Amino acid sequence: MVTKIILVLILLCSMIIPVGGFLLSKRKEGGFKAALGCNVFFFFGTLLAADILMFHGDVQAAGDAAAVSSTESWRYIAAALSTGMSCIGAGIAVASAASAALGALSEDSSIMGKALIFVALAESIALYGLLISFSILG
Repeated sequence: MVTKIILVLILLCSMIIPVGGFLLSKRKEGGFKAALGCNVFFFFGTLLAADILMFHGDVQAAGDAAAVSSTESWRYIAAALSTGMSCIGAGIAVASAASAALGALSEDSSIMGKALIFVALAESIALYGLLISFSILG
């Protein structure tokens, strides 16, 4: 119970203090970098505090859990990596394709279909990664 209260207080402080820093930084030149640094510091500080508070204690393994093969865990890691990396790649591709499509559409609105096709092709990379992760798990 005390651990939950401490985590909630840390989480609230990690949200309130950076917002206050940002509001105070509007008065100064270059205060955005200070507010961003404060936000990053409190974010990783919250992660570290939550890690320390939630995952302390003795490690105890169940007797039957050791019988699970190590290939089972590698399957989950491979599925997560295929989905995660394909989504990162799709995000990068959609960012460049969509901005180029918007620029082209501002000059000539008749190429809307071609622009949508290129953006959809970039988005399909994430779907392919998801299909690969389903085939790994299935």
